[in-house]
Amino acid sequence: MLVLGIETSCDETAAAVVSVKDDQSSGEILSNIVLSQLDDHRPYGGVVPEIAARSHLDHMDSIVERALNEANLELTDLDAIAATTGPGLIGGVMVGMMTAKALALAANKPFVSVNHLEGHALTARLSEDVAFPYLLLLVSGGHCQILCVRGVGDYELYGSTIDDAVGEAFDKTAKLLGLEYPGGPNVEKAAASGDPHRFKLPRPMVGRPDCDFSFSGLKTAVRQQIEKLSEDERDAQALADICAGFQLAVGDVFADRCRRAMERFRAECGDGHALVVGGGVAANKALRAVLTDAAAAQNMRFVAPPVKLCTDNGAMIAWAGLERLRRGLTSDLNVAAKPRWPLDSLKID
Repeated sequence: MLVLGIETSCDETAAAVVSVKDDQSSGEILSNIVLSQLDDHRPYGGVVPEIAARSHLDHMDSIVERALNEANLELTDLDAIAATTGPGLIGGVMVGMMTAKALALAANKPFVSVNHLEGHALTARLSEDVAFPYLLLLVSGGHCQILCVRGVGDYELYGSTIDDAVGEAFDKTAKLLGLEYPGGPNVEKAAASGDPHRFKLPRPMVGRPDCDFSFSGLKTAVRQQIEKLSEDERDAQALADICAGFQLAVGDVFADRCRRAMERFRAECGDGHALVVGGGVAANKALRAVLTDAAAAQNMRFVAPPVKLCTDNGAMIAWAGLERLRRGLTSDLNVAAKPRWPLDSLKID
């Protein structure tokens, strides 16, 4: 089976072709083209929705063409065309969705509507053999949640952030420290040379009986620590130490919240043995190490996709579309784009 996937929910214009044989559980990426808009948005310190949508419109056709050429395929060779239809910046989502619908109509191929979060949720199954059910930590710039993944379209929310997403907290911390956009990777880079114990930062929600997160207070504590420093103290080492302390605090929160979720997961899904992480923040190597140890302490396998598949890309959308296509789940061409679309609502849909 061959599926073209299109992703335009934020600031990456992406298209990819993924294949799978009937007797295989994981897939093969035949092409994965991603055009980043970092340079377009860097002057503003964040993603500007209208600029993102216009860039998607300018480059979408050529990105799809490159994906097909690299896979050495024609449009007629495909079994289906999938696209992100939400959640995300609605202007960008509509560019990718309408492109996919037009291609599907022109080539008389099935169209598969994909929830962007489901793309992240299923990515580990593209790269590795991960059986259902599994526990998922989904962490990105706009989302931070723990879910039980029982199957394609079958998700139960265990906990989510009550304020900021963790990726948002990384970006805001970077902005407070004067680091360039995108903030997350630059905080991780600075933290590598920092002392994580120099500054005392809180661990929000740690010890709570639920599985929820909170990062607003941690972000505020970072700001307060910066304000306490004199001009002479605000040197590169202080910056690195704050980044290291912030990253350690996030790791401690992850370990505690995931431990609570793993205990619940093992009680409810005794046949599940994997903790999977997905989303852009999953590319952070220090946090991966924390989660590896947390999973091992609960006798669970830790699975993380390759770093290049953690950030937004077309391969994850193609794979989610392929997973749905294998189960006979295709979409009407009248399906609408959704700026908000909770992952645990898919089974109802």
